[in-house]
Amino acid sequence: MSKDFFSKIKKNVKLFVQGATDFDRKSKSLLIKESHNEMDEFLLLCFGDLLGIPLPTSYYSLELLPLIADDLDGWHNRMSGRLSVWQEKWADYDFDA
Repeated sequence: MSKDFFSKIKKNVKLFVQGATDFDRKSKSLLIKESHNEMDEFLLLCFGDLLGIPLPTSYYSLELLPLIADDLDGWHNRMSGRLSVWQEKWADYDFDA
């Protein structure tokens, strides 16, 4: 066992612990952003008629309204404030729009 082998193990353990305990850095913001995106897409499928998109399933999705009524105001503000959904998605993967 050489000194180089132990330094590699020490480096790998340090990187693992740093990644496993990365609660306040980029990973947390990415998880919050993705959860908002998933919720926005779900609400768009259920309540797109509030934004002027005619959906045939609106009648059935009204059963969900009492469960997510608190989230509708923030969702409506986020969706009406978007300029380009495609540009936002491409920016996540560093594509130029």
